[in-house]
Amino acid sequence: MTDQTNVAVVTGGAQGIGLACAQKLSRQGSKIALWDMDRAALDAAGIEGALGLEVDIADPAAVKAAVAETEAKLGPITQVVNSAGIAGPNELIEDYPLADWGQIIEVNLTGSFNLLRAVLPGMKARNHGRVVLIASVAGKEGNPNASAYSASKAGVMALTKSAGKECAKFDIAVNCVTPAAAKTRIFDQMSEEHIGYMLSKIPRERFLQVEEAAEMIGWMCSAENSFTTGAVFDLSGGRATY
Repeated sequence: MTDQTNVAVVTGGAQGIGLACAQKLSRQGSKIALWDMDRAALDAAGIEGALGLEVDIADPAAVKAAVAETEAKLGPITQVVNSAGIAGPNELIEDYPLADWGQIIEVNLTGSFNLLRAVLPGMKARNHGRVVLIASVAGKEGNPNASAYSASKAGVMALTKSAGKECAKFDIAVNCVTPAAAKTRIFDQMSEEHIGYMLSKIPRERFLQVEEAAEMIGWMCSAENSFTTGAVFDLSGGRATY
């Protein structure tokens, strides 16, 4: 199956890394479905022919309905990039608000599960699919004052490995990336102190550019990525030690 026949769902696709990935996949010939909670951002995304849907990936019924609408309008989903996520507050574990902990796990980790649960049956039936989940270097190393975010992204990596093994006998690749921080709207949820901490840990001494993430993810979504699955691709600018 070539990239010209692909239908790509990009969650969090109206902004940041998600939008950069959607633009990349569109240039590769994929039909694009942008799923995002921000209607104004969806309307302003500027990808010709893209389907824009307001979807809360933490809601399994909403994800299931969005899959049905996307496939009815664009065709069977063959590519998925799950870039939707939230950072939450920067607090010590003993001070971390329970409601925020629950929401971050629900969106970042359970949302990833909801998405896989909704798209993998169709991909298995058609024996083709490429899925990329966005984790974080925080999931590898654990950032202080960001326990919920770090734990949720560690869970995304483990979920990726499980899904990759479950799908390995099919022409389906399920992988994830672990970006260092990029200057996107998620910074609005973080303290300046925490942003400075993240920058100080990157040996390249700069933040990730969203276009750099899109280049790697574009290949991960392509037919050329025909063997690697259940893998964690590093995008940390040299920070990660494993």
